[in-house]
Amino acid sequence: MTTTPSAQPGGQIVASHLTKVYGGQRAVDDLSFTVEPGSITGFLGPNGAGKSTTLRMLLGLSTPTSGTSTVAGRAYADLPDPLAVVGSVLDPAFHPGRTGRDHLRVYCAAAGLPDKRADEVLHLVGLDKAARRKAGGYSLGMRQRPGPATALLGNPRILMLDEPANGLDPEGIQWLRRFLRHLADEGRTILISSHLLQEVEQTVDRVVIIAKGRLVREGTVAELSGSLEQATVVRGPDLSRLAAELERVAPGSVSTAADGLRVRGVPTRRVGELAFATQTLLHELADDKKDLEYLYFQLTAGQGEYETSADPSAGGHRP
Repeated sequence: MTTTPSAQPGGQIVASHLTKVYGGQRAVDDLSFTVEPGSITGFLGPNGAGKSTTLRMLLGLSTPTSGTSTVAGRAYADLPDPLAVVGSVLDPAFHPGRTGRDHLRVYCAAAGLPDKRADEVLHLVGLDKAARRKAGGYSLGMRQRPGPATALLGNPRILMLDEPANGLDPEGIQWLRRFLRHLADEGRTILISSHLLQEVEQTVDRVVIIAKGRLVREGTVAELSGSLEQATVVRGPDLSRLAAELERVAPGSVSTAADGLRVRGVPTRRVGELAFATQTLLHELADDKKDLEYLYFQLTAGQGEYETSADPSAGGHRP
């Protein structure tokens, strides 16, 4: 069996107005988004946002109250050979007394695949040397690798992985990043949920952010980053002349920050030139960059299952 996905057409994941109601509570509420082939999409949201429920509906494990979803153009239940289309790991589990190789061979037997496929995917995820070790003796990072290996057994075009970076050390995270990028470059469609926002920003091409079951933002990382206000932070012993010149050149661009200035709408390079022209001594001149983590918290603040104080000394919950 090859390591590249089937050449069959399609590969999109499409959620269309998905809604799921449990006991009168909407776990997912009119949610629509699309995941394209050849890309890695991060599925983000606070605890209780509806991520797991959405993934279960996409995989036919839960029936929507309303709305539809398709993978490669069909509802999951209508796929003639689902293993060749979708590989997924939502809640990775394995018998601690079983070797990594035997764990995968059980799935091969259930799927009608030859045993050699277990060895092929173990090689793909870098577990060749640990294949005959009992999985209960794996490190936390190693325990994450049988999940993607299981998902790849059928050589699918689409992968859905829940928290694949959980427990990985820096080396493991770097491996996962390269591994997922390689799979996406082969043309596969990859959807991953994660709480590691800084890692997601370095791994994914697009993000889908939900809160309380509803879509709050969807787009490429570049698009979302571009929507954030960019500014320049300036610090120094006496910034009065620079502030006055900035106000003359760009009225309303300057605001007072902690022991310095925050300048909006003026490129950092230009701020530096004006500092030189006004003979202003600077201790710091830097871009005030806002990342995906900043945007995520701006969009989802107060919409999780619980909310703690930003100040650990404050105690209790914020109103």
